[in-house]
Amino acid sequence: MGRIMLDGMSDINGFGAGQFEPAISGGRFQRTLKSAIHCSGVGLHSGEKIAMSLHPSAVDTGIVFRRTDGAAKGEIIPARFDRVRDTRLCTALASDNGALVGTVEHLMAALAGCEIDNALIELDGPEVPIMDGSSEPFVFLIECAGVEEQAAPRRAIRVLREVSVSEGSGQVSLSPADSFSIGLSIDFSSKAIGRQELFLNLSGDAFRNDIAKARTFGFLHEVEALRQMGLARGGSLENAVVISGDRIMNEGGLRFEDEFVRHKVLDCVGDLYLAGGPLLAHYRGRRPGHALHNALLRALFADKANYEIVALDMPGASSSYLRHAVAV
Repeated sequence: MGRIMLDGMSDINGFGAGQFEPAISGGRFQRTLKSAIHCSGVGLHSGEKIAMSLHPSAVDTGIVFRRTDGAAKGEIIPARFDRVRDTRLCTALASDNGALVGTVEHLMAALAGCEIDNALIELDGPEVPIMDGSSEPFVFLIECAGVEEQAAPRRAIRVLREVSVSEGSGQVSLSPADSFSIGLSIDFSSKAIGRQELFLNLSGDAFRNDIAKARTFGFLHEVEALRQMGLARGGSLENAVVISGDRIMNEGGLRFEDEFVRHKVLDCVGDLYLAGGPLLAHYRGRRPGHALHNALLRALFADKANYEIVALDMPGASSSYLRHAVAV
C-alpha cells in the first residue's frame, strides 16, 4: 500500500479517516496544503519504488510536478493538458526537456476532489506511486497535511457550448452547466463487468464517499503483453482489481458492486483537472479513456468561444455546486 509521513510526525502506515478533518469546504478561495507530507510506493508501470512529497505552493502556481532524481533532477512539469505525452493505460506528462511523470490521474483526482489549487509535487521516479490503485490514499495524505485557504479567488473554466470528440466506439463531451456533473458508461464482454453506468453531481463529499475508493482494474490475459510493452510491471492484486475471464481474482472482491465504472469516473476527474482548474460543465462519456479525455480538453481550449474563466463567488458553498460565477 505504501507509507505516509507528515513533516514533524512519525510514519503512518495505511490510511483511514479517524481524527483528520475532511479536506472539503467552501470553494470561494484558492487552497493549498498546510504542511508538506511524504509517501512512498511502487510505480504501477515502471515497477520501481518511488518516493513522493506534496508541498504547499503559492497562489496561482497551480499543480506542478518536479523530478528529484538522476538526469531528470530539477525538471519542472506543470499539470496541464498540453503537457500530456502518453495515454497508454495512464496519463503521462512531460517537461520541456522530455522528463516524464506518469500515472498522474489518481493523484490529480484526489487534488480535484479536495479542491487543492496549488501544490508542488516532488518525485524521485518516473511516475506517481500507485498505492492501492485508487485515490483514497491521496485523499488521506491531503487530510493529514491539512488544507489552507489563500488570499485569492478560486477560478473555474465555464463551458459555453458543447464540445465533443470520438474515436471508434468511444465518445466524450462537455456541455454548459452551472456545476460539475458526470454521466459515464462502460461496456465490457467479461460478465464480471458487463455494462455499467453512473451519473454523479460531483461535490467533494460525493468524490470522497462514492469515487475515491474505486480501484484501477485490468485483465489477467493482457498482463504479459503489457509487460513486454514496458507497462504494468508493478501491478499486483494489492494495487488493482484483476479479472480472469468472468471472475474477480482479488480475495476481498469488490469495494462497490459497480467499482469499475466508478474508477472510470475517478480517472475522468483526474484527467479533466489537467484543464488547470475546476470545470463548470456536464461531462458525458461512453467507453472513455485517457486519450479521449486529453483530446476533449485540447478541443475545448482550441477555440476561446468554447469557454470563459470565472471567479467562483458564493460564500459557504462547494465549488462543485456553485450556482453563479463572475467572469474575469
